[in-house]
Formats: sequence, C-alpha cells, structure tokens
Amino acid sequence: MRAGKFIAGRLRFRQWMAVFATALSSFVIILAIAISGGFRHEIRKALSGMAGDIKLMGDPVVMTEELNNAIGSDPECTGINPAIYRPGLIKLQGSIKGVMFKGTESADSSLTARIPSSLAEGQGLGTGDVLTCYFIGEKVQARKFRISGIYDNPLDTGENPVILVPCSDLQRLNGWESNEYSELELSYGKEPGRKDLKHKALELGDWCGYECRSSMEIYSRIFDWLDIIDLNVLIIMILMVIVAGFNMISGLLIIIFRNSSTIGLLKSMGMSNKAVAGVFLRVAARLAATGLAAGNALAFIFCLVQGTTRFIRLDPANYFISFVPVKLDIPFILAADLICFVAIMALLLIPTLFISKVDPATTVRSE
Repeated sequence: MRAGKFIAGRLRFRQWMAVFATALSSFVIILAIAISGGFRHEIRKALSGMAGDIKLMGDPVVMTEELNNAIGSDPECTGINPAIYRPGLIKLQGSIKGVMFKGTESADSSLTARIPSSLAEGQGLGTGDVLTCYFIGEKVQARKFRISGIYDNPLDTGENPVILVPCSDLQRLNGWESNEYSELELSYGKEPGRKDLKHKALELGDWCGYECRSSMEIYSRIFDWLDIIDLNVLIIMILMVIVAGFNMISGLLIIIFRNSSTIGLLKSMGMSNKAVAGVFLRVAARLAATGLAAGNALAFIFCLVQGTTRFIRLDPANYFISFVPVKLDIPFILAADLICFVAIMALLLIPTLFISKVDPATTVRSE
C-alpha cells in the first residue's frame, strides 16, 4: 500500500481535458443546485412576506388574547400578521381596473395606500397621487386613498395588483370591530416542507375551529414548478457525472496505454494487478479532485458575483422574480461533491480491468 502511494505520488500525467471536463461538470452541478435553492428561497421568502406561511381564515377571525397566546407559544412561529382582504375597483385615466386591497397593521395614516411597482410603472403613478377606489357590496362605497409609497412584490405579474392600506379603513368599510380580520398570516423562521406546514395547519385548525391552510397548499402550482426544477437538477447531476466519468475513463485509458511498459515493470517486480490498479486510481483520484476543486471555485465566484450584482435578469411574468437567484447550501454542495467523486471513481474501475491484460514479458522485452 505504501509502495503504491509512493509511486502514485511520483507519477505526473497531463490529462488536462479530463480535468477540464470534471471542472465543467462540477461547475454546472453546483450552479444548478445554487439556482434551484435560490428560486425556492426567494419565492418562499416573497410568499411568506406577502401572505405568511400559514393562513388562519374566517369571516371574520376574532383575534382574542387566548388565540394570540396559543399561536405565540409555538417557538417556531416568528410572526402573527392580521390582514383584511377585500376586492375593489380603482379609476385610472378614464378606465376601471380590478384590484385586491389588503389591510395591514401598518403605521400608515388613514386613507393612505402603498401600491406595487408594476401598477405604478404601468399607470404612471407616484407618491402623493390620489386613487379613487370603489368597493362593491350592498351598496357601492367610494374612497380616495393618497399613495404614500411604492413597494416591490417579486411575485406580482401586474394582472392582479395588491394595494396595501391600513386595516382600520377596511374594518370601517366592513363594519367590523378592531380585533376582527379576514385572516391571520403566520410566519415561520425556518423553511419547513409541505408536509410540516400542512400538519401544523391541520393541528391549528382543529384547535381553533377556523379554516387553516398553508401557503404551499394555496400556491401549490408555484411549488409544483419548484419541484420540477429540483427534478431537473437531479437529471443535470446525473448527466454531468456521466460526462465527467467518461472523460476521466478516456483519460485513464490513455494513461494506461501510454504507460504499459511501466505497468509491465511493476508487475515483473511482484506487484499484483490490484496494487498496480491502485497506483493509477490514485493518479486519477488526484486529477478528479483537482477538477472538482476548480469547478467549485469557479461556481462560488460566479454565485458571489450574481448574488451581489444580479447581472443576469429574468422576465418576472415567466419566472416570478426579475433576476437569477442563487443560494449556496454548503452542506448540500459538499455532499454533491462527495457523491460525484465516488461515482467517478466507481466508473474508473472499468479501465483498470485492462491492467490485467498487460503481459510483463512482452512489454519489458519491447521496451
């Protein structure tokens, strides 16, 4: 074992194409993992910020001290945001547009509104402008809101804009008390899975008697789309491992064929086929590790630049967000590196079978 390690340490082979293929495969794999994780993180964060992770809904929900204490006692719950939703119409340059008004417990003064950037840009609206709004019920009620701010919603496509107003304004419109809301939006600090959120929602609904649903259930199409991205990442990983593996196989075969005399000499000195194969596998492992390290370094640099500058943009109408998100999950990336390295080394067992075909007498005599 020590002799094989010593010999492998002295051998130097310039199989840069195999190293390049491994580096490129590693780069693509880490990039796919980072982008997939970035999409999931950004969309989940946007949904959590706009709608919470779990919605507790009623008509209305009465926010009692007992309910507040019960929800707040969950250490995983990081926020309880009361909200009121009511559809309405706004008058824009001679036309009428349907929107959703969301009442929030903000510090804004009465009859002020914050509008999404898509609505502001599309209609040329800005801070200080006045919106004439109509609410349809038993009778039509009109209100004038002054725009106090413009906010960005990564999930806003411009088709169904959400206008943020104080809860008190919508409570007066609905004839509700100050502790009555359309729903309570609960936020959780960690990123729970679908089953975890669904289980929490069911438990909470059984206890309080209100309808409870998770955001992953309400926006299931978005998370189904994210699951498809994760499947694509898995396919990319498999393909890239195969590409890197076969390039390493071709590189190792070239090394073996070019050094058949060395193999014959080592075998004539009493080394077994297994020991000789170990020598060349050590060399191949060094090349594979070099490629993986180079791919990792390039991917980390790219993710750092993209995460800082967001220079690669997307159409939010198709991708929900306006830039390519990246999120480096170091433990997951290290696990992917380990799996790739093990898979490549397993594939490299194939070319070592040719070592047993080398005849020491023939190769040494020809040399």
